[in-house]
Amino acid sequence: MSDLNFGNAFEYAPAPESTPVKLRRQYELFINGKFVAPSGGKYFGSVNPATGKRHARIAKAETKDVDAAVRSARRAYEKVWGPMSPAERGKYLFRIARIIQEKARELAILESMDGGKPIKESRDVDIPLVAAHFFYYAGWADKLEYAFPGRSPQPVGVAGQVIPWNFPILMAAWKLAPALACGNTVVLKPAETTSVTAMHLAEIFQEAGLPDGVVNIITGAGDTGAYLVGHEGIDKVAFTGSTGVGKQIASTVAGTRKKLTLELGGKAANIVFEDAPIEQAVEGVINGIYFNQGHVCCAGSRLLLQESIHDEFVSRLERRIETLRVGDPLDKNTDVGAINSREQLKRITELIGSGIEEGARLHESSCPLPEDGFWCRPSFFTGVSASHRIAREEIFGPVLSVLTFRTPAEAVSRANDTCYGLSAGIWTDKGSKIFKIADQLKAGVIWANTFNKFDPTSPFGGYKESGFGREGGLQGLMPYVRI
Repeated sequence: MSDLNFGNAFEYAPAPESTPVKLRRQYELFINGKFVAPSGGKYFGSVNPATGKRHARIAKAETKDVDAAVRSARRAYEKVWGPMSPAERGKYLFRIARIIQEKARELAILESMDGGKPIKESRDVDIPLVAAHFFYYAGWADKLEYAFPGRSPQPVGVAGQVIPWNFPILMAAWKLAPALACGNTVVLKPAETTSVTAMHLAEIFQEAGLPDGVVNIITGAGDTGAYLVGHEGIDKVAFTGSTGVGKQIASTVAGTRKKLTLELGGKAANIVFEDAPIEQAVEGVINGIYFNQGHVCCAGSRLLLQESIHDEFVSRLERRIETLRVGDPLDKNTDVGAINSREQLKRITELIGSGIEEGARLHESSCPLPEDGFWCRPSFFTGVSASHRIAREEIFGPVLSVLTFRTPAEAVSRANDTCYGLSAGIWTDKGSKIFKIADQLKAGVIWANTFNKFDPTSPFGGYKESGFGREGGLQGLMPYVRI
C-alpha cells in the first residue's frame, strides 16, 4: 500500500466574507465633533488594492482645515476634556472600546478592503487589539498617580498624531487611547491610502458621545501631515512611518517646546539556532513576514539560520510558502492579501530585482496572481550577503532574506549590523541562551520562540533609526504627560 500524499489535490472552496458592509461614497473631515467638507472643496481617491479601482473619495484638508481642527482640540482641552475628572474620561474610553467590539466585523471588513490585508488578520488580530488598547488605557485614566508614584502627572495639551498605512486603525488606537486617558485632546492624520477606517472610528466617537473637539481627524497627503506637525498649536507630536520622514519631523520639532515620539523603520532579524524547534520556527517565520504581506515595520525580513540547519530549514520553508493562498483579502481562506498601493508594489519589485542582480537566489511561490490589483508572490532569497540591499533596506513586502551564522557571537553581530533597532526574534530550546542573546541585541522588542505578538500591556518601540519613545503598557503613558 503506497503512502498517501494529498499534495494540493484538495483546494479550499471560496469563503468570501458575507457580512454586508457599505463604504461611503465620500468621506469628509471630522472637526469639532462633526463631519465637514474641506475648505478647498478637493477630494482624492481611495483605492482598493485587491482591484486597483477607486472605492471612495476622501476629503483633502487644507491649512485652514488643520487650523480649525487644532483650534477645536485646544477649546476641548481647556474647557471640557482637561477639566473633566479622570474617572469620567475613563468611562468614555470604555464606551468606545465596547462599541468597537460591537462593530468588530464591520471594521475588519473595511480595514481589509482599504488596506489589502487578509480578513483573518484584520478580524482576529487588528480589531481585537484596537478594542483591547482602549479598554487597557480606560483603566489607567483615573490611576495615573499609581503609574507615576510620588509625582504629579499632568496632560501635555493638544497632540498631533500621524499614522501609517500598514495598521491604520490599530495605529490610531495605539496613539489615541493613551493620549485621551492622560487628558489630552488630539488631531489625527491617517495615511493617504488608508483613511477609511479612521473615519468610521470618528463615527464611533460620535456614537459614544465623546465631547466635540476631543478627537479631530483630518485627511490628506504628506503636506497635510507636515503642516500639522509644524503647527504652533500642537504640544505633542507622535509619528509612525518611514525613517526619512521621521528625521524631517525631528528637525522640525527641534528647539520647540513640543514633545516627540517616533516609531520608524525596521529590518528585524529572526535568529534560528540549531537546537530550535524547526517546525515551530518555520511557522514563526511565516507569521513574521508573509501573513501580513511584510507590511509591518517589525516584520522579520532577515532570517539568520545557523549553518548546520540551513538546508533543512530552507527546504521546509520552500514547501511551506507553496501552501500559502494569495488572493481576495475578503476570502477567509486567504493567507497573503494585496500590496497596499501601486507605488509600494513598484518599490518591492525594484528591491527584488536588486537582489537578483547582486547574485542572491530567489525562491518564489508558484501561485497564480489575480489579474487586477497589486500583488506579490511570497518569496525569499538565499545566498544573501550583509551588503546586499535586500538585507539592509526595509522592503515592506512578503520577501525574506536568508543569511547564515556559525556561532552565537556571529548571530548577534549580524543581527545588530543594521541602522535599525526595532525588533528581533530568537528561536532556541535553551532559556538561558534566549536571555543571553536578548541582552546583546540592539532592538526595542525581542520575541522568544514566537514573532509578531502584541499586547496592550507591553511597550513597543525602537532604538537607533527605528525611533524613540514607547507605545503600549505603562510606558505608553509617559509621552502624554508632563511630570
